[in-house]
Amino acid sequence: MNERSLKYGCQTFTWEMLGDAWTGTADDLVQAIADAGYQGIEITDTMIGDYASRPADFAKRLDDAGLSLVSFAYGSDGGFTEPDQAEADLEACRRWAGFAAHFPGALISMGSATVMSPGDRSAKFNVAADIYNRSTELGKSLGVTVALHPSSHHNTLLFDRNDYDQIFARLDGGVGWVPDTGHILRGNQDIMDVMATYADRIRYVHLKDVDASGDWAMLCDGVCDVNAVINSALTAPNFNGWIVVEEESEEAGKDPSAAVKTNFGRMMALRSVEA
Repeated sequence: MNERSLKYGCQTFTWEMLGDAWTGTADDLVQAIADAGYQGIEITDTMIGDYASRPADFAKRLDDAGLSLVSFAYGSDGGFTEPDQAEADLEACRRWAGFAAHFPGALISMGSATVMSPGDRSAKFNVAADIYNRSTELGKSLGVTVALHPSSHHNTLLFDRNDYDQIFARLDGGVGWVPDTGHILRGNQDIMDVMATYADRIRYVHLKDVDASGDWAMLCDGVCDVNAVINSALTAPNFNGWIVVEEESEEAGKDPSAAVKTNFGRMMALRSVEA
């Protein structure tokens, strides 16, 4: 894949992290992301609003704004680690894969396995892997690619390199991965090494930054080597070309629309220099 194949999307968690302070709608997110210059959007089950039951209307809204749906992301009340929640997790996959199927090329992104109760960690890895594997087969039956998005948030099961090795060793070959630079760095991992090791699983990339202490930072204000990450992704055999910028810094919390626009400008400047 070459530089001209790259496409840039924006994740809606930048607004979602505001909680009740965010009173807008999915239409507002679409407009802000389009105005910032992005080509695509990754939206979550929390932010989709009443479009959840109207995929055709959402497709028209995106088309009118000049955006593509990169991926639909969702999590689980059971953290994808509770056996008695597995069927509910599969039902959620069926629902959201059915939604994503209305958007050519869109994936579904499953959130990070999370520890929700006491118990053996190895058993939790086994449950999570089974849910991810079965969800991938379900997505495949609906024509939708499924990818895993590990995080570094509270109680994640997928934090450091050992955790990544544990889960990937249990996953079927078809299960994709969305490497997230911020979460990888917060887990004290070597981004280049983990991306090279699991290159065949990479479907698209979440790009965000942290400072040397692991606190969230605006893109290019932290320690992430953005160009190195993108160049690595370009060599991954199943990378679809989407770089999805996500922002969780305190600065973004003050004005999400301005923050994602700033990040897009920085991204374009970086890649222009690289080219």
